[in-house]
Amino acid sequence: MISQLSGAVLRRKAGQLVIDVNGVGYLVSVTPEVYQSSFSQDKLSLHISHIIREDSQTLYGFLTEEELDTFALLCSVSGVGPKSAMAVLAQLGVSGVAAAVAGTDDSMFRSVSGVGPKTAKLIVLSLTGKLIAEESFSNTSNSGSSVISALVGLGYQEKQARSAVDSVTNAKADLSESEILKQSLNILASGRK
Repeated sequence: MISQLSGAVLRRKAGQLVIDVNGVGYLVSVTPEVYQSSFSQDKLSLHISHIIREDSQTLYGFLTEEELDTFALLCSVSGVGPKSAMAVLAQLGVSGVAAAVAGTDDSMFRSVSGVGPKTAKLIVLSLTGKLIAEESFSNTSNSGSSVISALVGLGYQEKQARSAVDSVTNAKADLSESEILKQSLNILASGRK
């Protein structure tokens, strides 16, 4: 399995690059961000997802491991293939995917061409708990709402969720979203408000 490629870009065509690695040209499907960055760099180093099917082998390239991991998670969802996963990443990016999942907002996924309402809901359900936005924030008013939405999506009442998130953020500022979510779940699970 190919997991990383580094080399000069030989050719470009919409959504694909040919990377020269020691005289061998590898055709790699990439997001628009990677495609654009290829114009400003003599050499690219890409993290690769090597997908083998009965009739083909396809390489998908990403600038960061985080993008590669998000792509793999998206592909693990029933009904989401590599092309759909690339379209989601191209439109939303890693942070957008994480925010949509944390906020149980399937409308963000529905806005991606080729992703229908059922698939969008399935993405949110399948990735809940696997992808959490790692944004730091100090108060509930702006970013805490995504944690509250995630808790509501898990079946808690909004008032309970808001109270738990307020308790956590008032006790300690500058926590990551995942830490606030974990501590809020602990509070809710123990019956404290």
